[in-house]
Amino acid sequence: MNAGDTAWLLASAALVMFMTVGLAFFYGGLEPQRNVLHMLMMNFFSISLVTISWVILGFSLAFGPDVGHGLIGDLHYAFLMHMSGVWPGTHVPKLAFMAFQLMFAIITPALVSGAIAGRVKFSSWVAFVLAWSVIVYPLLAHWLFDSSGWLYRLGARDFAGGAVVHASAGTAALIFVVMLGPRIKKSRETYAPHSVPLVLLGAGILWFGWFGFNAGSALGSGQLAANAFVATQLAAASASILWAFMERAFTGRVTVIGIATGGVVGLATITPASGFVGPMPALLIGALAGVVSFSAARLLLRWKRFDDAFGVVACHGVGGSFGMLLVGIFADYRSNPVGLVRTNGSHINGLIFGHWASLGDQAVAVLAVVAFTAIVTFVILVVIKAANGLRVPEVEEVATTGLNSLFDQVAYESEPANANN
Repeated sequence: MNAGDTAWLLASAALVMFMTVGLAFFYGGLEPQRNVLHMLMMNFFSISLVTISWVILGFSLAFGPDVGHGLIGDLHYAFLMHMSGVWPGTHVPKLAFMAFQLMFAIITPALVSGAIAGRVKFSSWVAFVLAWSVIVYPLLAHWLFDSSGWLYRLGARDFAGGAVVHASAGTAALIFVVMLGPRIKKSRETYAPHSVPLVLLGAGILWFGWFGFNAGSALGSGQLAANAFVATQLAAASASILWAFMERAFTGRVTVIGIATGGVVGLATITPASGFVGPMPALLIGALAGVVSFSAARLLLRWKRFDDAFGVVACHGVGGSFGMLLVGIFADYRSNPVGLVRTNGSHINGLIFGHWASLGDQAVAVLAVVAFTAIVTFVILVVIKAANGLRVPEVEEVATTGLNSLFDQVAYESEPANANN
């Protein structure tokens, strides 16, 4: 056990947890004032919900000894049993590793909340987060984060969650948005950001926390962590600049929200590659991310029935998937001689080094994650819709009353429904 590695991993876990708070502010600033508390509550309560589901079952399903040919772990670590000692392959305690991975499990479903802003019942959101954090996320983590996972053994690599976190959240957001349907016209017409400074604060917290997200995934405080740290900064900066250029070219102006969104896009896209590429490829990846995600966002706006309130699909779904594919192009064995090795001992290098296989492995991983997430998310939402419904009543969607708790919800529903509520 190494004290420096342990200290860095625990600090990184705290940084990633802080990201979910930043996400709440980022989305909350984009909300109209009437919905801010609802958005903050959705994100903040997710921290508690996923914490409990993760320690009871999720962590063991993700990182327990493999059963089912790389599909899922067993119950060896359920209820945090057998957690003494060092996590295999690292110099950190098992509990520290568990806590770090917990923060990834928390923020992944929370990302979805930005796509469905202003429409979903809080009780249905709670049911979705609990089901998704047990049925979907642990399996994806096992496939790509655990060395016994079938995609990891295939040769696919996801350093810090491009597929496991961002592509899966973007896919779940897409399914959720389609099933909910668009906001009613009156709601959309009054859906302007109530606080741009709050958006920028949230984006800054996300950027700050992302150093723990990516550099912490080195699971130690050495050269690999430093490389991931620098790659994260360079990609976010270049994506923010390219997004601003694209915004200027297509709309004639540059906005604070656009610059902040571009930075988040760069962070999401570099996530799977941050520990597998050098600084200059990271700079290029960020620039490409700004162009691709901006284009995807504009394209999705043409889909009239598709109402992704804050662009989660374009930013996280497209960004994470694109980043995974770019690993297959830019991966450099020299940047991570431990992580970029196949089970047969051969090195993993990207297409620029003449290796086509890596790009194919990354494409398989993206397709598998997207397909599995889409199918299971759909089933989860069908069950929740049948049992409880998904959307808030129309009068609530345009209400100016802030619903702070279940008790406020009951009091609100007991009042006569009229246009002045």
